[in-house]
Amino acid sequence: PRVNSSLPSDELLLEDLETEGERQLKSLLHQQLDTTVSIEQCKSKRRCFAPAAFYKPFGEEAAGALTLSQFQALQESDKETSSLRELGLSDSEILLWK
Repeated sequence: PRVNSSLPSDELLLEDLETEGERQLKSLLHQQLDTTVSIEQCKSKRRCFAPAAFYKPFGEEAAGALTLSQFQALQESDKETSSLRELGLSDSEILLWK
């Protein structure tokens, strides 16, 4: 039951108030008890999580005096390494690939 704003605040009983948490719990209970769900609906709700990112600072290789072309080559190499890492290759596999 929802709060009726036409009633004076003295007449409202705290037991009659429905909190947001109770509404959420009721909604979850109805979802669990609903057995008319199809496989397609379950697949559409499936969530996929990306693997954790591996961060390796770029500054270590770029420390010191480099020409612009050397820095750009280093940047391209770093982009390639990060894309191979995103594909799931380990550091040793990346070295073997290069």
